[in-house]
Amino acid sequence: MSTSLHTERAIDPATRAAPQVAAPVVPSETPSEMSSEMSSEIIELRNLDYDAMQALALRLGQPRFRGEQLFRWVHGRGATDLSQMTDVSKLLRAALANRVHIAELGIELAQVSADGTRKLRLTTADNRVIETVLIPDDDARTLAAEESARSASEDVESEDGEDEDGPRRKLTQCVSSQVGCAIDCDFCATAKLGFSRHLSVAEIVSQVYLADRLLASLPADDPTRRAGGERVTNIVFMGMGEPLHNIDNVLPALRILLHPLGRALSRRRITVSTSGLVPAIDRLAQEGLPVNLAVSLNATTDAVRDRIMPINRKYPLASLLSALRRFPLEKRQRITVEYVLLRDVNDSLEDARRFPELLSGIPSKINLIPWNPHPQAPYQRPESARVAAFQKELMRLGYTVFVRKTRGDDIDAACGQLAADRDPRAAQARKLARLPVLPTIPESAAGLSGGNGLPL
Repeated sequence: MSTSLHTERAIDPATRAAPQVAAPVVPSETPSEMSSEMSSEIIELRNLDYDAMQALALRLGQPRFRGEQLFRWVHGRGATDLSQMTDVSKLLRAALANRVHIAELGIELAQVSADGTRKLRLTTADNRVIETVLIPDDDARTLAAEESARSASEDVESEDGEDEDGPRRKLTQCVSSQVGCAIDCDFCATAKLGFSRHLSVAEIVSQVYLADRLLASLPADDPTRRAGGERVTNIVFMGMGEPLHNIDNVLPALRILLHPLGRALSRRRITVSTSGLVPAIDRLAQEGLPVNLAVSLNATTDAVRDRIMPINRKYPLASLLSALRRFPLEKRQRITVEYVLLRDVNDSLEDARRFPELLSGIPSKINLIPWNPHPQAPYQRPESARVAAFQKELMRLGYTVFVRKTRGDDIDAACGQLAADRDPRAAQARKLARLPVLPTIPESAAGLSGGNGLPL
């Protein structure tokens, strides 16, 4: 098992192909041919977007609108069984009964923070473990005081897209795109698990449907529901895995979540994060899906980024920033630059002062993230005063800067922690916690960075 894992991690994630969702087949000439053709295959309905669902109806000799009905039930209403689809003909449901499947994820463990943050460890059909986190915008501990003080006309810009609808309760879901991760960022808990496989389209969207059902079932006084509401309003692809490494499945998942007959999320309420897979950034740009893009920068020199994010050795800063400059943005849309602050590694004022040159020509806002400690990495979170000084310097330089709220401190809130607790492969990685933090590499060593490949 360990040998196989090592082999997977040695592959460049930019070149490893994601599993392809089967393309719909053109309808057969006769109903008998269609029945014969489909009898041996089981179709996962949640893998199918709007067009594929219509193609399925045609394969069954049904009109296109039957495919639209299926799409509404599967993706708009989150149906888990054909029997729930009351306006779909009994004949069609009977024809589908032994030919389709609707994926479900299991909740193996849930942790609920006092602030309302809720972290779920989920299991897939093949017993793999992934995570998703529900993050209310409000803090359940101080909600009553905040509600009494909040003005009805308050209009605060969101970290993951401006709120066009005015003040409203917001609950963000952090979604996973892979089992483990191949990018191997040194500070990330998920990286210590290695890479197992990509999540399917169905497994990606099922995280959202499961969260909606869970929220609706919670009592009104539950901290997550009280602080965030009964429905997911925003989605960030910032959970386990590199979303753009699994772009072949993330793209159809995005189309499903955005479709007006599906989950019908606003394009500005979905954010896709990347560590810097340049070819995949370009592909996302070509797809015409104007979701928000977030990029994990995390260093201002190639030397430091090479060390904490090995992807930089394949796509160094110059290549990444060029891709961001050509990424198409709508009016008022900006790229979110995520910057995890690691004490004495990337949190100096000199780092802050390099931002203007790096981000020149990139409409952007900056999201500072004080590192969320976990035992698998040898780093420390900067002191609050140092974080504030870093933010102040960036604001002096003219940037819009957010400091992400620290949520879920009392639970395993860092991405990958719950999965690591279950996965024995992470035990060896925990020994890293006893290693000292290396000093920041001086700028004079920046010439060590290259583009000669990405050893993982």
